[in-house]
Amino acid sequence: MIYDFIVIGAGIAGASAAYELSEHSKVLIIEAESQSGYHSTGRSAALFTRNYGTPLVRKINALSEPFFNAPPEYFTDNPLLSPRGALTISNPGEEAKLDATLRLSTKQNPIIEMNVQTAIAMVPFLRVDRIGRAIFEAGVTDIQVAALLQSYLKGTKNRGTNIVTNEPVIALNHMNDIWTVTTGKNTYQTKTIINAAGAWADEIGALAGAFQIGLVAKRRTAIIVDAPPDCDTDGLPCIDFVSNEAYIKPEAGKLMISPGDATPIPPQDVQPDEMDVAILADWIQHETHIPIRRISHSWAGLRSFVADENPVVGYDTVVPDFVWHAGQGGFGIMMAPALARALAAICFEHKLPADFEASGIIVTDLGISRLT
Repeated sequence: MIYDFIVIGAGIAGASAAYELSEHSKVLIIEAESQSGYHSTGRSAALFTRNYGTPLVRKINALSEPFFNAPPEYFTDNPLLSPRGALTISNPGEEAKLDATLRLSTKQNPIIEMNVQTAIAMVPFLRVDRIGRAIFEAGVTDIQVAALLQSYLKGTKNRGTNIVTNEPVIALNHMNDIWTVTTGKNTYQTKTIINAAGAWADEIGALAGAFQIGLVAKRRTAIIVDAPPDCDTDGLPCIDFVSNEAYIKPEAGKLMISPGDATPIPPQDVQPDEMDVAILADWIQHETHIPIRRISHSWAGLRSFVADENPVVGYDTVVPDFVWHAGQGGFGIMMAPALARALAAICFEHKLPADFEASGIIVTDLGISRLT
């Protein structure tokens, strides 16, 4: 069989792209790991907020919002978003660091000043002497990441897509307008390749002889700890510390805490650095009243960026019928619904959807020509 599209990667980028493409095409997803979303997608505790990322990322987030609020019929039986809110605080003497975030406030997505006492009442484990200023964004919501990924995969399968796992791609060859994709187990053929390989996207590009987009994978560490006694985690917002980009997010009755690190690292099954975890535990006890009796779990994930921190979606400029869908950084879950539609429109119509154009986004904003 010759597929219309082979999507390399079954994380949120690949799954959402396959969902949009498979409505009118024969699609195959090839995943290197034994399960979908093993790396970045499976290690994300994503929030949805319009006010996050570069100006282009924020526009794309806004274009994803209608999908999250009203997904297609039969896509999922459960809501994809749930209320959370985000409290952002600065240390004393660093109050001005919140000005940039406050300027992002809009009538539709307001960000408000909050006095320190109100912030402490909202999050009792914060230390009053460590807060110089606080702002709050009520519209931030949790994304049900696992449900989103599984719904995309289920919907894609229902449209006739095949998904193979545990098959790393080892060779790509183009001849007579057909790509031959060789894995460690099988050989497949397709008219067009969609490179949604996450942190490995440049390696897949190299196999094809494509342009190298300069993708850099960055490690992000997280730990899970018990919440303080009598702490209602369901009612807590996400707490961002602007002074060092650390954050605390309620997670299944516990607290997920990350230093917000972004350490460049080669693509791999990344593991947390023990020193990073120790420094984070010490910081928590200095900045909050959270008792660290034990760390229930620690892990690390990869967030992949190109130089301008905007996603890369579009045809390669060196080899034919090779489409990039990569470089989504820490915003990939939020952008997935909109970017998948953009990719499908580029593949089928060689232009972006109307709502992208209405937002002032053009093909070259996403394509690789900007990186040359």
